[in-house]
Amino acid sequence: MFTPLKIKNLTKCYGDFKAVDDVSFELKQGEIFGLLGPNGAGKTTLISCLVTLEKPNEGLIQICEKELSKAADVKKAKSDLGYVPQEVINHGYFTTREILKFYSGYLGILKNDDRIDYLLERLSLYEHRNKKVKQLSGGMKRRLMIAKSLVHSPKLLLLDEPTAGVDIELRNSLWDFVKELKKEKTTILLTTHYLEEAEELCDRIGVIDKGKLLKIDETSKLISELTFRKMHIKLKDSPKNLKESDYLKSVNDKDIVIEFPSQLTVGQVMTSVGIDLNNVVDLQLKEGSLEDAFLKILNHNAMSIGKSSNKNTNQNLTGAL
Repeated sequence: MFTPLKIKNLTKCYGDFKAVDDVSFELKQGEIFGLLGPNGAGKTTLISCLVTLEKPNEGLIQICEKELSKAADVKKAKSDLGYVPQEVINHGYFTTREILKFYSGYLGILKNDDRIDYLLERLSLYEHRNKKVKQLSGGMKRRLMIAKSLVHSPKLLLLDEPTAGVDIELRNSLWDFVKELKKEKTTILLTTHYLEEAEELCDRIGVIDKGKLLKIDETSKLISELTFRKMHIKLKDSPKNLKESDYLKSVNDKDIVIEFPSQLTVGQVMTSVGIDLNNVVDLQLKEGSLEDAFLKILNHNAMSIGKSSNKNTNQNLTGAL
């Protein structure tokens, strides 16, 4: 089976600091994979290794089954790779169309007008094709960067915070475009701090913190396994036969709040708590979110590190005594 990206035991150090620490994962053709983590987690360093801006200390990187450690494969691998960095790049006095033509030529594509016109149209840049890049708004410049990354129809696209600082309308249009790329079998690795964006777009999620990949799974499974649903119930009459339950969070006369695992149904929980369905006037249900799952993974990791640190401190104190 074709593997657009394979990373095995990737480690990148800056002195004694491990920015990426023994990370391994693979991407499937046509999937959108979200790499999430707090600031400084190692996301951009990992991507910098993929685009050869940084050289890893250890590990294997294969892009479309070509190893970046082999000089003969690097050029071939880059021809299959598109990259949109976080920073908006200003191309000075060239026009939007000129930039895309220059970049096509750089990649060895001499006749690429149809592809350029398609990207200009799809990213709402066609009417600005003859404008100097310095005349474009920040959002338009970001669209141009995305168009630039796609002029050669790459098999693997790296999007590093592609919607940072853009308005809601542009963000939604970019979401739609990313979904179209998925239908065309383009594999996408996305980093973002907008967890709603990752939940909407990504088939799978990987959570990285302090250089380590903590968790990787399908987006729906992470939410189902790690989050709680919250139910607010209004009753006709004050409840008489409520049962003790860890799910029962508050009872205020006729208002009840229940939190329960996503795997359970509303009916199962109401029965276990002892609520009579005939006494229910209104019910509001809020599902768990990717943000909830993300925070739980990070908090669990922080607690594990804290316990390890305390254990080492206790050992050191014991030794000193």
